[in-house]
Amino acid sequence: MRLVDLLHRWTGGLIGLLLAVLGLSGAVLAHKDAWIGVPGARDAQVQDTAALAAAAQRLLAEPETRPRSIVFATRDFGLDTLSYFDGGGGYARQDGTVVTRWAGKWERPEIWLFDLHHHLLAGDTGEIVAGIAGLAGLGFVITGLILWWPLRRNFEFRAWPKRMTRFPILRHHRDWGALLSPILAVSLVTGTIMIFRPVADLVLGPGAAAEVTAAFKPPPPRKAALADNPDWAGMITTARRLYPDAEVRILSLPRGDGGYVSLRLRQPEEWLPNGRTTLWFAADTGELAHVRDALKLAPRAQAYNALYPIHAAKVGGLPYRLLITLCGLALGVFGTLTFWTFWFTRKTPRRRLATA
Repeated sequence: MRLVDLLHRWTGGLIGLLLAVLGLSGAVLAHKDAWIGVPGARDAQVQDTAALAAAAQRLLAEPETRPRSIVFATRDFGLDTLSYFDGGGGYARQDGTVVTRWAGKWERPEIWLFDLHHHLLAGDTGEIVAGIAGLAGLGFVITGLILWWPLRRNFEFRAWPKRMTRFPILRHHRDWGALLSPILAVSLVTGTIMIFRPVADLVLGPGAAAEVTAAFKPPPPRKAALADNPDWAGMITTARRLYPDAEVRILSLPRGDGGYVSLRLRQPEEWLPNGRTTLWFAADTGELAHVRDALKLAPRAQAYNALYPIHAAKVGGLPYRLLITLCGLALGVFGTLTFWTFWFTRKTPRRRLATA
């Protein structure tokens, strides 16, 4: 137990603030659609085929200003989200009217906050560091439960430490950590699997990572430039004919001579907010070339598709979103106070802590 205690304390002392940043940023992002204050953000979602085609046509009409992709409005967020080839972005009303544009992530709080949570503002390196922190945090949960179990009879439900001194903070940390351990574990496991696919082999079974990679592999390359006047309406109409109950979610243009325009759909049974059902159209002719039905993927690939909605509280409605918010706030409190008590307060004698 002494070794477990030493491991737990040092883990908290070393990565406490990092987990706090990930937890607090995740808690804020869980409610992103509610606090973005751009005109049109509260508009009702439009999924009429003709309206979607008209908006796409308006946004993509001019080659010099057309975005690289359009993420169409959702039930909770009434604006189309645009991504441009130069790395910038924008929001547009559902009639195709652009209401705001930005050149970089620092111009929109939701963009840099997302980057902070996923990449720690450091690109791929930051993403790996965040994944390592997630794995360490999972170990933090496991060792914390081991340490809490002998003292479980002393559990006390208290929203905040009785005093801001070492022992009350540790007791509050211990009890709330045990109480929230299931949802903390779910959040940490789903996050690390999305960063480190080999972790999927441990959770979903041997070979899961290879199965997921194969399932999401794009169609064979086809070198063709985008036509001068693509039939956007025809593509959306074709998608609707094949999947009449699905939401049209993302229209993406090819990069250079990439060969395909892709259209992502979300079928009612899919948890992923933007779905994974994808249609690829020949960039030069507009003809349907490939179809991937997300509901016909291998079972473990479908399970992988459920990780992000679970992690980001995109399923389960308001109750689950509040639970994930509590999880993020708890990580923020645990990480900050653990860092503080480990480095800046006098350590309480072990006998006193064991008998508390």
